[in-house]
Amino acid sequence: MTQQVKRAFKYRFYPTDEQAAELSRTFGCVRLVYNRALEERTRAWYVEQRRVSYVQSSAALTEWKKTDELAFLTEVSSVPLQQALRHLQTAFANFFAKRAKYPRYKSRKKSRASAEYTRSAFKWQGGRLTLAKMAEPLDIRWSRPLPEGAEPTTVTVSRDAAGRWFVSLLCEDGIAPAPATTAAVGIDAGVTSLVTLSTGEKVANPKHERRDRARLARAQRELSRKAKGSANREKARRRVAKVHARIADRRRDFLHKLSTRLVRENQTVVIEDLTVRNLLKNGKLARAISDAAWTQLRSMLEYKCAWYGRELVVIDRWFPSSKLCGACGTVREGLPLNVREWTCDCGTTHDRDVNAARNTLAAGLAASACGDGVRPQRESSRTGRSSVKQETQRATAGIPRL
Repeated sequence: MTQQVKRAFKYRFYPTDEQAAELSRTFGCVRLVYNRALEERTRAWYVEQRRVSYVQSSAALTEWKKTDELAFLTEVSSVPLQQALRHLQTAFANFFAKRAKYPRYKSRKKSRASAEYTRSAFKWQGGRLTLAKMAEPLDIRWSRPLPEGAEPTTVTVSRDAAGRWFVSLLCEDGIAPAPATTAAVGIDAGVTSLVTLSTGEKVANPKHERRDRARLARAQRELSRKAKGSANREKARRRVAKVHARIADRRRDFLHKLSTRLVRENQTVVIEDLTVRNLLKNGKLARAISDAAWTQLRSMLEYKCAWYGRELVVIDRWFPSSKLCGACGTVREGLPLNVREWTCDCGTTHDRDVNAARNTLAAGLAASACGDGVRPQRESSRTGRSSVKQETQRATAGIPRL
C-alpha cells in the first residue's frame, strides 16, 4: 500500500545579480531576527525569570520593524523572518525536552545561509518557481523530475560555503513498499572496509577525504598566506570550501547508493548502536572515522527502511560482536584492533569483521523476535562466557552458516 510522505527535492540554481542581492539581504535579516529573538529570550529568563513564547517573539518582530534601526527588515519578505522565529521555537522545545543543547547564535561566517518560504511567499506555476519580492522565476537545473502532480508546500533557499545556490522543494510523494523478501543482513561498520556484511562481502571504503587530502592541504596553505579581510583571502577560502564540497558530495552519493542497495535486497537490516561522538575522541582514528560517515549511513538506513517497509534493528553498543565466537558462544577476553583474524578455543578461525557482522545479525534477529534490544550482562572473569552465549545460540539455531 502506497504511503504518503513529505519528501524534499534539492536542486541547484543560478540566480541573477538582482536575485542574489535580494537573497543575500534575506539571509542577513533571517540571521539577525533569529539572534535578536534568542538574545531577548535569554535576557527575559535570566533577568526576569520569564519565558518568551513564539507569539510574543512575533509581536516583538513587528515592533522592531517600526524602529529606525531595524526598518530595513521591511525590505525583505516577512515569511522567512517568521519562519526563523518558528525554528527558534523548535530549538527551545528540543532543549527543554533534553533532545538538544541550548540554542546558539547564528554566525555570519560559519552558519548555513538559508531562508524558508511557505506557500504564501512563492508562486509555483507551470513548473516555474518565483519567490516573493522577485520579478523573475529562479533558473533551476532540474536534475530529476518532481513527483507527478506534486506542488511544493515549502521552499528553502540556501547558499553553501563554496558559493553554490540550492533550492529545496518539500512535496507530498507517494512511496510504494519494496517487494517482500526473506533476506536479512547484519552490518559491521569499519575503517578499512566501510561495512562488512554477514554474507561475507566487504564493501571497500572509498576514503574520499584521503583521496583529496593533498589538494585540500594545498588550498589551506594558500589560504593561510592571504591577508585577513582581503579579496584574495575570500577567493582562497572559496577554493577550500569547494574541495570540502567535492568530498561531501562524493561521500553522500556513495552512501545513498549503498544504503538503497541494502534496503532493497533485505527485509531486515541489523546495525550496531555506535557512539561516534565518543569514538572521535581517539586521536589516531578520528579522521578516518569522520571520513567513513557512519552516522550519515545510519540516518539513510533509518528513513529508507521506514519508507520501503523494511525493518531496521539496532543492537546494544556493548554487545561483544567482534569477540564472540559464532560457533561455540565463547567471548574472548581481549581483541586488539590490529588483530584481524583470530582462532577460538573450539578451533574455529574467524575473520574479525565477518564474524562481527554474523553475530550482529544473529543478535538482531533475536532482539526482533522478542521486541527488545540486546543488552548482555558483563562477562564472567572466571569462564570468559556470558548470557550472550545462550541468546546467540538460540538465535542462530536452524540458521545455516554463510
